[in-house]
Amino acid sequence: MFIECLDRIKNEIEHPVDNHTAEIVASHIQVLLDYLSRFYERQFITRRKVNSDVLTKFEKALKEYYADSNGKDGVPTVNYFAEIVNLTPGYFGDLVKKETGKTAQELISLRIIEFAKQQLTATDDDISIVAYDLGFQYPQHFSRMFKRVTGISPTQFRKQISIGYN
Repeated sequence: MFIECLDRIKNEIEHPVDNHTAEIVASHIQVLLDYLSRFYERQFITRRKVNSDVLTKFEKALKEYYADSNGKDGVPTVNYFAEIVNLTPGYFGDLVKKETGKTAQELISLRIIEFAKQQLTATDDDISIVAYDLGFQYPQHFSRMFKRVTGISPTQFRKQISIGYN
């Protein structure tokens, strides 16, 4: 199909140019792009088992990240996990989104916040210490992410937890 589309484009370009040439070439290019999109998206459907294995590796690496490094290597990135599962970041991101409905970055953020909640609950460490422990260079970046994901600041979360325990 791909070769046929290219042949049609080539044949059209080799003929004398008329009022319809540009429109016909553009139409053939559009059909070619539609086929490429179909083939790209189809692999997410036909490779369910492989995709499931990739997601399992990703989830395991995500859980182990802070257990192993405790944030010493910074905040984990999509590129970091894509490398672990031997995929390009773009393809990895597309696969995660197709399989989970969330982006890889959203899943990473959720895990970071889950770990942050554990630390905020288990320690009396200052919010900036928790942020640095999680690999953030700037505590305000941590606070911003925490609030974006949970709807409340780390300080408010801690207050809610202490009220719940009293």
